[in-house]
Amino acid sequence: MKLLLIHTGGTIGMVATEAGFTPAEGVIEAALADLGARHVTVLPLLPLIDSALATPADWNRIAQAIVDNHSDYNGFIVTHGTDTLAFTASALCFALTGLQRPVILTGSMRPLMVEKSDGVQNLSDALKAAETAPPGIWVQFAGQLLHGARLRKAHSSALDAFTASRSAVPPLQPGKIPSLTPYKTSEIVILSMAPGQSETFLAHAFITLDAIVLRVFGAGTLPETPALRAGLLAAQTRQTPIIAISQSPKGGIALGTYAAGNLMLETGVIDGHDMTPEAAYTKLAHILSLPEDQRQAALHRNLCGEFTASRP
Repeated sequence: MKLLLIHTGGTIGMVATEAGFTPAEGVIEAALADLGARHVTVLPLLPLIDSALATPADWNRIAQAIVDNHSDYNGFIVTHGTDTLAFTASALCFALTGLQRPVILTGSMRPLMVEKSDGVQNLSDALKAAETAPPGIWVQFAGQLLHGARLRKAHSSALDAFTASRSAVPPLQPGKIPSLTPYKTSEIVILSMAPGQSETFLAHAFITLDAIVLRVFGAGTLPETPALRAGLLAAQTRQTPIIAISQSPKGGIALGTYAAGNLMLETGVIDGHDMTPEAAYTKLAHILSLPEDQRQAALHRNLCGEFTASRP
């Protein structure tokens, strides 16, 4: 059993400095040696970063490393910072197709080099999961194996910081061979509705951005103002993809349930059901990276378990 560990940085591989914790080379390698993991090869993606600095270019680097080494290893581990771990997990679910190996993302809330670190256990569990989990993008954290496209960071400091709703669809896009759709540069934003928020800002966003995640109230409502109507109509004319999701962490939305949400149906906004903000954002980034003739079908399809069926 041969495993490849792709190390990107993050808390798990940090050391203390005068400026605070920062990623350092050699930390992961030392931990693997202590675990006796001689079957694991480490591929550091230099420069190592705090995950707050991660970009789609980093998603591409990770995904490319998996595709390039797919036939040479039985499984993959990606060590990553926790702040944007959910974004990267979702991004890999969309970018990669035809995986025949498990890809296990993990990290820690406390650096490996500090007392009572959760990093050793998470790393050990991730190594085991890379040998036993089915193909797909998974996150191993605090004793749980979690669906990569359903992941959310639910706590900023607790050791069991992540949650993920279950899905009958695995975190995997089918395909004949492992392949990658790299992320292209695009202008995407997550807009949250709030009572009385700046309509000037909203109007500008709808006529300038490439895609929008619209975080609406409850089961799918928003303040139907003239400016918002005009903005959504302008976005529809520009064929700007917009996915609506709920600000509530559970339950999702079902557009059309309330009259206060009909504007979204009228203007072609996509019902995001119970997608996480991270999955909605990375799905839009993926859609904009596809050939134009494939975008509409992919936008409406459940690609890798990113949402469940709408409520009855």
